[in-house]
Amino acid sequence: MAEVNFIRHKIAAAIRTEKDFSAALRSEVDMIFLLHSNIMTLTPSIREIHSAGKKAFVHVDFAEGIGKDRAGLEYLKKQGVDGICTTRTNLVKIAKDLGMITVQRFFMIDSHSVGTSLDSIKISRPDIVEIMPAIVTKKISEFSSLVQVPVIAGGLVETKEEVRAALEAGASVVSTGETGLWTLNID
Repeated sequence: MAEVNFIRHKIAAAIRTEKDFSAALRSEVDMIFLLHSNIMTLTPSIREIHSAGKKAFVHVDFAEGIGKDRAGLEYLKKQGVDGICTTRTNLVKIAKDLGMITVQRFFMIDSHSVGTSLDSIKISRPDIVEIMPAIVTKKISEFSSLVQVPVIAGGLVETKEEVRAALEAGASVVSTGETGLWTLNID
């Protein structure tokens, strides 16, 4: 298992633009996730991240010009990348074999995705797991104000409080597989 005891700060920077990159270098974060890197800019970015005393992670699924295979991960390791972020179980296993820190991303949309994520974690054994989305009620509110039709919020709703939060955020209806919530009367 790769070393993950470097984490001191509770926020990580997810970088998409050059402006965000510069701000992240000046920030207190320990980890910088390069979400849209490419083979041409990777090495200088890694140097800058390390010079700032931070760990560099490449979201390998979005890295342009870098293979999504063992050779691509070996290239990243050779360039000094500390770890990868990916949704792909096979890449986590390869990166771990290469001694890289591994972050496996999972999108939690319903109870089925929770089960398949747990199965993947057992197989790949990532060092860190990222669960997405972290906060959805804000987006329910934003989305429901932009569309002219009712919005149904569904997936991972398990409590009365979660139902209430989704409705208060702007959902017209909440769908759930929790049978105990089907008789809930919220007005």
